[in-house]
Amino acid sequence: MNKFAGLFIVISSFMTAQQQMSLLDCEEAFQKNNLQLLAEQYNINMADADVLQAKIWELPQLSGQINAYNPDDRKVFDVGHAKGAQVTQLIYMGGKKKNEIAFAKSNKELAQLQFAQLLVDLRAQLRTTYFDLYYEQLKLENTNKQLGYMNDLLAAYKVQSAKGNVSLKDEVRLQSIVIQLNNDKIGINKNILEFEQNLKVLTGTTEDINPQLSDSEAKDILAAQPFGDESELQKKALENNSDYQYNLKLIDNSKLYTQWQKSLNVPDLNLGAGWDQNGGTFKNEVNLMVGIPLPLWKSNKGNVDKANFAIQQNQKNADFQKLNLETKVQAAYRTWKSQYDQLAEIKTNDLNNMELVYNGMLNNFRKGNVSLIEFADFMDSYRETALQIYDMKNEIMQSAEQLNQLVQTKIFY
Repeated sequence: MNKFAGLFIVISSFMTAQQQMSLLDCEEAFQKNNLQLLAEQYNINMADADVLQAKIWELPQLSGQINAYNPDDRKVFDVGHAKGAQVTQLIYMGGKKKNEIAFAKSNKELAQLQFAQLLVDLRAQLRTTYFDLYYEQLKLENTNKQLGYMNDLLAAYKVQSAKGNVSLKDEVRLQSIVIQLNNDKIGINKNILEFEQNLKVLTGTTEDINPQLSDSEAKDILAAQPFGDESELQKKALENNSDYQYNLKLIDNSKLYTQWQKSLNVPDLNLGAGWDQNGGTFKNEVNLMVGIPLPLWKSNKGNVDKANFAIQQNQKNADFQKLNLETKVQAAYRTWKSQYDQLAEIKTNDLNNMELVYNGMLNNFRKGNVSLIEFADFMDSYRETALQIYDMKNEIMQSAEQLNQLVQTKIFY
C-alpha cells in the first residue's frame, strides 16, 4: 500500500509541475507578469515626470544687506540704521516654457510608442514560442510512438539473432533506425526545454507550460487568410507599425526641440522689487528692479544648428524605415504564401493515407508480407516526412505571426 501511495505522490507531483495553458491564458499571464514589459512602463512614468518638471518655474530669489561697519559712529553691524532687501523673479521670454513643455510631451509620446513596439515584439515572441512548443510536443509524441514499436521489434530480433534465426545484419539495420529515432528525440527534447524556458520568462510563471491547443483550433489558425494583398498589407503596416510611427514622431520631436533651442536665444527678464532703509535717495526707499542680458550675439546658436541637423538625420532614418518596413512586409507575405500553398498541396486524404500505409506496413511486416529492407526504407521515409509536415505547419504559423508583428493590426480572418 505504501508503494502505491508513494507512486501516486510522484505522479501527482509530476502532473502539477506542468500547467495546461491556452494561448489566451499565456497572453493574459504575459501582460500581467512580464518583467520587461513592466520595466518599460516606467519610461512612460518618467516621461510624465519630465512634463511635470518642464512646467515648473525657477524659484524667486530673496536677498538682503545690512551694514557691516558704520564709519561715522565707528559701529560694527549698525543694523538699526542701514539695511535693505530685494526679491527677484526670472521671467521666461520667447515662449521658452511653452516649447519645453511641448518637447517633454513629445518625449512621452515616443516612450508610449516604444512601449507599444516592445509589447508587439514580446507578444509575437510569446505566440511563436507557444506554437514551437506545440509542434515539438507533437513530434515527440510521434517519435515516441515509433520508438515504442521499434524497440520491441529490436528486442525480438536480438533474441532471434542470438539463436541464429535472423542475421546480425538485420539486427544492425533495425538498431540504426532506433538510434536515429533516439537522436531525433534528443533534439526534440532539447528544443522543448528551450521553448519551455522562454515561455516561463515571457509569462512570468515558474511551472512548465503545456500548450492547450486542439486539432481544430490549430487547423483554423493554419487556414486563416490575410486580408488584402502585398500593397494593402504594406499600407496597413505604415499606418500601424509602432517602430515606424516612432521614427515619424522623432521628426516632430526634433522640430519641437529645435524650436525650444531657438527660443533659448531670446533673453529672459529678471523682475523684482527692493527696499533700502538709508542707502538710497530717500529713506525707506522702494525700487522696481529690471534686468535683462544684452543680446549682442546668439548664445545658443550651436545647439540650434545641431538640432536642425537632427531633423534632417531623423528624416533620412524615417525614409529608411519606410523602405525597410515595406520590403519586410513583402518578404513576409511571400514567405507565408509560399508555405501556405505548399501545405495546401498536401490534402487531408494524403495525410490519412500516410497513416493508413504506416499502420499497414506495421501489420504486414508482423505477418511477414514485407521484407526488412522494404520496412526499414519505409520507416526512414516516414520518420523524415512526419517531422517535415510538423515543421511545415509550424513555419506557416511563424510566418503569419511575423506578418502580424509587422502590420500590427488584425489582418487574418
